[in-house]
Amino acid sequence: MKIRSITYFCNPEWPINESVLQQAGKFNKQARSAFKLAGFDVQTSRMATIPFPRIIAGSNEEDVVEFACTLELLVKKYGFDYVSIGPASTQTPVSFKVIPKTLAATETVFMSGFLESHSGGIDLQAVRACADVIQQSATITPDGFANLRFAALANVLPGSPFFPAAYHAYSLSGESLPTSFALATEAADLAVEAFSSAQRIEDAQNRLIRSLNEQAVSLDKVAGSLSDQNGVDFGGIDFSMAPYPVEERSIGAAMERLGVPAVGLHGSLAATAILTNVIDRAVFKRTGFSGIMLPVLEDSTLATRVANGVLDITDLLLYSAVCGTGLDTLPLPGDTDSTRIAGILLDVAALAHRLDKPLTARLMPIPGKVPGDLTSFDFEYFANSRVLSINAEPLQSLLAGDGIIELQKR
Repeated sequence: MKIRSITYFCNPEWPINESVLQQAGKFNKQARSAFKLAGFDVQTSRMATIPFPRIIAGSNEEDVVEFACTLELLVKKYGFDYVSIGPASTQTPVSFKVIPKTLAATETVFMSGFLESHSGGIDLQAVRACADVIQQSATITPDGFANLRFAALANVLPGSPFFPAAYHAYSLSGESLPTSFALATEAADLAVEAFSSAQRIEDAQNRLIRSLNEQAVSLDKVAGSLSDQNGVDFGGIDFSMAPYPVEERSIGAAMERLGVPAVGLHGSLAATAILTNVIDRAVFKRTGFSGIMLPVLEDSTLATRVANGVLDITDLLLYSAVCGTGLDTLPLPGDTDSTRIAGILLDVAALAHRLDKPLTARLMPIPGKVPGDLTSFDFEYFANSRVLSINAEPLQSLLAGDGIIELQKR
């Protein structure tokens, strides 16, 4: 198991208060050293701010781009690999419009957009705004890679250490809360190992629970010490078992070691539920999704099943009901327009709100590609696959309006 990210949450202010970043950099250096000394491989350090519209309230698009570019340079100076400046919302409509321009001007800045209204219901205007961002951002680079840095958020609370969902908490008056940090794990290998050596289903579950608990004790010990020494709140661990694109670190491989013939065939839903139940039964201070992460392009087994036509978008939505983290790194046809993307986002939001769980959508239309075409990304964390087909047409009638959908939670 590796630590995918130590994520530090703060409000850097605007103009940027460099003393906030100096404190963050000091913490980051100490944290990386402490976890390494405890035997953990830390892949990245990340910073997440309060939502950028609250930092630059009333400012224009140029101010947002300048803020993002300046912050990108400064966080690198203080040892952070990536920074998330949080979600846009329909309370400040201009915030959605500036996202493609900001992504184009930066390389390590992540952004997102709420699919909800400020009152909490699904906002159809926000759904369309997020869809527009995805369509427009797809053409920033020839391979559509910029959409890796944007996600539509449904029912996602602050404090999640995984990007692009990460953002810092703030009060209703707009003030940020005390600085904090949280851990995102890359733990799919724990599931592969536990399921490969078990003889019975109960044994498989118990082995993985023990493994998660042992890792959590070690992580919590280091995190608690860092919190006490630095006066920075420890938000918890997101044990969503993020994969890496090799078989021994693939959540898809873990599902197949459990007994699913191929992810996408019947039995996959049960395997997802079993894995989620294991995480629920483990004992740790949890934050974020703490569910099953099924990012197609980040998992070699999932990428292969999509390429073979066994796994599709509807399957992944179904698994999210029992708990995935939504639709993540899905390669889509380059000519997918925002009106069809909106239907996919609306389904994700409906699942999240009806089941009262956090879900996201990170969709990647690839210019010039059609369903079945091979992807050609050159990125350490990606396994190439084939472009998925989309069973969607533009929303019509009432769903094409500007209403708020209120869904009673179970």
